[in-house]
Amino acid sequence: MMRQSMADMNADKPVYAHSITPQRSLLDLRLAEIWQYRDLLLLFVRRDFVAKYKQTILGPIWFFIQPIFQTAVLAIVFGGMANLSTDGVPPILFYLAGITAWNYFSNCLRTTSNTFTANASLFGKVYFPRAVTPLSIVISNLIQFGIGLLLFLLIYAFYASDGNPLQPNRVLLLLPLLIVIMGAMGLGLGMLVSAMTTRYRDLQYLVEFGVQLLMYATPVIIPLSAIPEKYKLLMLINPMTGVIETFKYGFFGTGTFSWGSLGYSVGFTVISFLLGLMVFNRTEKNFMDVV
Repeated sequence: MMRQSMADMNADKPVYAHSITPQRSLLDLRLAEIWQYRDLLLLFVRRDFVAKYKQTILGPIWFFIQPIFQTAVLAIVFGGMANLSTDGVPPILFYLAGITAWNYFSNCLRTTSNTFTANASLFGKVYFPRAVTPLSIVISNLIQFGIGLLLFLLIYAFYASDGNPLQPNRVLLLLPLLIVIMGAMGLGLGMLVSAMTTRYRDLQYLVEFGVQLLMYATPVIIPLSAIPEKYKLLMLINPMTGVIETFKYGFFGTGTFSWGSLGYSVGFTVISFLLGLMVFNRTEKNFMDVV
């Protein structure tokens, strides 16, 4: 009789189609789960891109105005007043190349570094892989990078047709790799900082300030060939140096290109991305208790 009643109790238990459990393994990156939510990822990409300049007068034109103004300021201050070297490249073109590449990395890092704090209300209402949010930011920034790259190519074509000694070469074939490095590095570092800001909000301000300073430690303004030898090692420690130099060398044929420097950038990117994703996934299961 007792056995029959126990069987009846077990039969009455509800059967769940899906069970949501916290992540238990630090090495579980949950990439397959992110792929299952690819429709939500595309929805977030559209939201991030459309909402950025939704209620502005100029709208997407800001994607062109911002790099133009940044380039003009750098050309006036560093090219005109300071008369710094640009490796024989027209200053406007030289600075625009650096700004185009640097802005994609810096935007990815800055906007993903506050993922938890900026989306706390959304994360507290519905479940989905939290890594979808910073990944969508990187993809939407990629669209902005594409617009900036188009602007750069138009100005590049103008200078090339005007007889300037520009020498594009086969290093340009590495451009897709450079884009992946910039996006993945910004994503990895951003997720790592985002996980830490759940407890230490000061890091948000440190990132904003640090990214601006870090730009001066990359060959965005000064080519690596013009850096004194005693300071060159400090700039080579920056993993974005190899990316910026390769980007410029592919289009201009001047500057410094090194497989070793680029390899260092790739290695740093892989490590920072994997570490950032692991820490991010580890934090997402209990961050609502902290935020």
